[in-house]
Amino acid sequence: MESPQGQTCLDKLEELLDVDVDWMDPEYIKNMPIKPHDQTSNQLWVNIELHRPSNAQLLQKVAQELKDEGWLAVYTRISVLMCKKNIDNIQGRVLLQTIPSKAYDTQATLDHARLYDKEFAQAGIGRDRYCIKIPATGPALNAAKILSQEGIPTLGTALFGLPQAIACSQAGCLYISPYYNENRAHSDLSVWPDVQDPATEHPNSPRIIHILETYKRLYKETGKEQPFVKLASFLSAKEAMAAAEMGCHSATISHTLLDQLAKLKYNVSEQPGEGTPKPEHPYKNPGPTPTRLAELARIDPLMANWDGKLASTSVDYLDNGGAELEKAIQNDPIATNRLAYALKLFIGDDENGETSSRKKCEEALAQV
Repeated sequence: MESPQGQTCLDKLEELLDVDVDWMDPEYIKNMPIKPHDQTSNQLWVNIELHRPSNAQLLQKVAQELKDEGWLAVYTRISVLMCKKNIDNIQGRVLLQTIPSKAYDTQATLDHARLYDKEFAQAGIGRDRYCIKIPATGPALNAAKILSQEGIPTLGTALFGLPQAIACSQAGCLYISPYYNENRAHSDLSVWPDVQDPATEHPNSPRIIHILETYKRLYKETGKEQPFVKLASFLSAKEAMAAAEMGCHSATISHTLLDQLAKLKYNVSEQPGEGTPKPEHPYKNPGPTPTRLAELARIDPLMANWDGKLASTSVDYLDNGGAELEKAIQNDPIATNRLAYALKLFIGDDENGETSSRKKCEEALAQV
């Protein structure tokens, strides 16, 4: 809903794409000026919620119920129940991520996603209201392919290049979540390309255009549904606005940046480019890439000595356990380094991420 003081950047962004909240605090989400589409999360956000005093009683209750099942069972159930607190505060889906420590283990990723599916069903949340985030590695996306065949919706995350995006299409993912900025930039601004016009100047914009144009072509050629592009990892309001101009279908935005967007008045004269209102379906009769962004399809500033050839859509990146995708990632130093950093970040330590959550769940089990 538009602000009575005039249209904000958040109002405008919601006209151009689906705005998601990348946060799990139900009080925050309930009081947002718009009703977000999806509520996304990762191991860092789950861990924050798990340590809130308001969830202490719920954690002990779950630990009592699952006292013989181990920490992962406790973690999975309480993650689902914490998401359930937000289900009426959003329009679409709640998203949870399989444990990153098993990102190169197909069976473990499959087992965890199926456990989420079981817990969502038990919580009364259907498959049309949740999605499982799967790290975009070769082994994990092989799990995603099986899950898709079973009707369990998936999102390919920790995605940094076109080969991963094509592999997510081959796995039947509902969404993908490319990271616009590398995770490191959130704690080290020296590696953040804080440019004036992100759509044309951010070094990752060409890769986003490569993905969007490839998905449009694949849909036209095959008629097969392609993943919707849910861009993530923004550090400024102008980056979020650039996502709309590039043609992304949704943007998953942190609570801090959502607050900024809600306070900024939208002024079209200050926008270097503007997106078009979101279509009913992103790949049916899509508009062309904006003229001022057309050159991005032919460059890749992140790849030294790039030969101008996009990753082939005829390669089966999931074959042989995902060996082709792993080879493609290894041939791209940016994807290799950023994927490794993302997984390490989400695995975390005693204070953050999966490791901290495991410790918290094991402590709860020890008190049963």
